[in-house]
Amino acid sequence: MATEIQEGAKLEQLAHANPDEIEVAAGREREQLEGWIPSLATDTEIREALEKAFDYRGDITVTRKDGTQVVGYLFDRRQGFSLTDSLVRILPANGSGRVSIAYSEIAAIAFTGRDTAAGKTFEAWVKKYWEKKAAGEKNIQIEPEKLD
Repeated sequence: MATEIQEGAKLEQLAHANPDEIEVAAGREREQLEGWIPSLATDTEIREALEKAFDYRGDITVTRKDGTQVVGYLFDRRQGFSLTDSLVRILPANGSGRVSIAYSEIAAIAFTGRDTAAGKTFEAWVKKYWEKKAAGEKNIQIEPEKLD
């Protein structure tokens, strides 16, 4: 009962809080993964590397245990109880259909593509905005970067 009252009090505080104060959250530190080839010695290392690959906004190269490679964007992963039950889904860079690979089939992973999200945080944009404004530029806008 006491925890329910505490939760109710927290919700009441949020309901009357300043929206600008509650919507500010600490940013997540992004790792520089481009070019990284992780060690896959244990099941835990495989799972952690594939989680990072899922968050990565560039192509990766997966080498299967049979020696074949798939280069592309990892867009989905499904974790099961074992490596055999877990799989990743990749959109190959060559445009062929989606590929599913069981974690247990993966011999190596390399972060080979350019991380298209690197340096593109809101904070980076604000810094560029103030630099342009200080230089006297007018009509400063968010412009998308050209893709390769």
